[in-house]
Amino acid sequence: MKKLLLLLAAVLFSALAYSQHTFKVTVKDAKTNQPLSGASVLLFNSTKGAIADSLGTAILNGIPTGKQIIVFTYIGYQKKTDTLKFPLSQAEPMVILLQSTEENEALEEVVVSATRGSRTIDNIPTRVEVIAGEELDEKGNMKPGDIRMMLAESTGIQTQQTSATSGSSSIRIQGLDGKYTQIIRDGFPLYSGFSGGLGLLQVAPLDLQQVEVIKGSSSTLYGGGAIAGLVNLVSKKPTEERQLNFLLNGTSALGLDASGFYAQKFEKVGITTYAAYNHGSAYDPSKIGLTAIPKFNRFTLNPKLFIYFDEATTLMAGVNATVEKRIGGNIDFVKGKTVSNPYFEENNTDRYSTQVELGHRLSENGKLTFKNSISYYDRSIELPSYLFSGRQVSTYSEVNYSRNGEKADWVFGANFLSDNFKEDIGTSAALRNYSHNTIGAFVQNTWNSTEKLTIETGIRGDYHNEYGFFFLPRISGLWKINDHVSTRLGGGFGYKAPNVFTEDAERIQFRYVLPINVSNTKAERSYGANYDINYRTSLFTDKVGFSINHMFFYTRIADPILLTPIGSNLAYVQPNGNIITKGMETNIKLTYADFKLFVGYTLADVGQKAGSVYTNYPLVSKHRLNNVLMYEIEDKWKIGAEAYYFSKQQLNDGVIGKSYWTAGLMAEKLWEKFSIFVNFENFTDTRQTKFDSIYTGNIASPIFRDIYAPVDGFVINGGIKLKL
Repeated sequence: MKKLLLLLAAVLFSALAYSQHTFKVTVKDAKTNQPLSGASVLLFNSTKGAIADSLGTAILNGIPTGKQIIVFTYIGYQKKTDTLKFPLSQAEPMVILLQSTEENEALEEVVVSATRGSRTIDNIPTRVEVIAGEELDEKGNMKPGDIRMMLAESTGIQTQQTSATSGSSSIRIQGLDGKYTQIIRDGFPLYSGFSGGLGLLQVAPLDLQQVEVIKGSSSTLYGGGAIAGLVNLVSKKPTEERQLNFLLNGTSALGLDASGFYAQKFEKVGITTYAAYNHGSAYDPSKIGLTAIPKFNRFTLNPKLFIYFDEATTLMAGVNATVEKRIGGNIDFVKGKTVSNPYFEENNTDRYSTQVELGHRLSENGKLTFKNSISYYDRSIELPSYLFSGRQVSTYSEVNYSRNGEKADWVFGANFLSDNFKEDIGTSAALRNYSHNTIGAFVQNTWNSTEKLTIETGIRGDYHNEYGFFFLPRISGLWKINDHVSTRLGGGFGYKAPNVFTEDAERIQFRYVLPINVSNTKAERSYGANYDINYRTSLFTDKVGFSINHMFFYTRIADPILLTPIGSNLAYVQPNGNIITKGMETNIKLTYADFKLFVGYTLADVGQKAGSVYTNYPLVSKHRLNNVLMYEIEDKWKIGAEAYYFSKQQLNDGVIGKSYWTAGLMAEKLWEKFSIFVNFENFTDTRQTKFDSIYTGNIASPIFRDIYAPVDGFVINGGIKLKL
């Protein structure tokens, strides 16, 4: 009997010892007290680890006797460590609370304004892609003078060069023409119609806080034009800590960028000022006698004043001014040599705009905002024996009331937009003048239906003086299935009031283009939808972070206007038909230690039907790959490698363009107050002139073909950035 009791005691003692060397824990969100499924629990300096189950519970076995350090981690939350003495004195599971980085690291919180709300990106039902912070800074190293590359390196976005010699470009989203993308700055539509020309070339990234992109029909937000999507450029704002940044960049093509930004908030006043000088030298890497990079000189000044009357009322007033002279064509002529019958394309632009925004908080949850902008844009395009010039004056005024509640956010508003273009009298027989006025009203609601489901709805009504009334509803939903998986579904209507300023007309500098016959033309209308699913987790005991986003998209544009030859002229006609773009995007992100890998794939199937004729939409890469690998030691080094693939494209002349790859390398060494960077752009020297022609005829009067691949080839740029 004694032996049996001793045996039972030994078994009981062994079981007790085992339980004391087993660690059971429940990991929860410190704010919501919700379990964090997938959280990692690690024994420091060992390979022992466990992953929390759906209840947030994890069990760690085989803990050695004595003091041990336990590490708790979860993606999007601050890491926590605890020192515990084993065997433990308590038998019940321990509860560990983790703090979300969104609540504790303000610099990492991304608040989106393109949807007219003030929610973080993870809590918005509308799918928004944001380029901000370090990513914006890294992309700015590659082309500090403008934002073309920054946007073009995003999945589903393509920069389309419309002039082989002057470099003018537009932005395409999901394969659709640049005229279907609405570009706004801080909620003001400053780059539409005639002023959209050269717009991408005249916006630099240094004074931008972030860039927000919404893909698909988004006219409900800011009115017509956002059929393919919306790009919102968000400017930096003054903070109590002084911001004083300078950037000096030079290129192997003899380009120069010099810019500075200053911002500071005082007790009742804040200011921001951006000033820049950008210079390009005539450059012909292919030795064909035509400029791949034109000669240009651009001056920019953007001052803003912020007045904080009290805690409830703030006024912002700013001016944007840009002056540029740009000339491309016969490189000897551009360089000042005497040439008989030279071909050239000279663009002179003056861009001025004012912005005023007055915000007054009526209560803790309610705010009234008034906005106004006035824009003046003057541009002349001169070619041998041809001159096109004109002026655009446009205004935008808006008043809105927003209210944030516990369950729902509301925005009510109305706006008025005028757009007037007057062409200078020249050789053109028919002037392309127009005067458009649009008045609109909108309502938007974001409703937290449950803790996991949020629904955003919006309705807009616009009345256009030439094309009538438009009813524009939209809806989006966000379902957070669990801590790892979320999904969005959304769609809406869009419209575009036709004008002559399209990619097709820009490509030929508006020669022979007749004005639009409004009586026989109606506005282009669209509807579309996006569905995406997101998954994120950690792998290999939290050593590798993994996330994937996959989106399906569909947009249909009814009765698109097409530029068609009629006799010796070109006229916009509207055959019975449509344009349909459909496809998918996949974005993958992997992080390990100091490495980040981004992989993006775009499938865009775009077709155009005119009457009974169906054709593939021109200048669309059906398949695109984006690959970026970054190595970063915080505050010391940034090193990046990238590679991009473009599949074959249908060209306007019926020929199929060839597929191609481009690749680049970037490195930046950082110190406390300054950094130096170097970028090897397109070091594979991929150029359209290597495998295809860019013009037909002779060099004195070239007929240019579509530009679907780079023409400037391998260019090195490098410089210094100062933070004082």
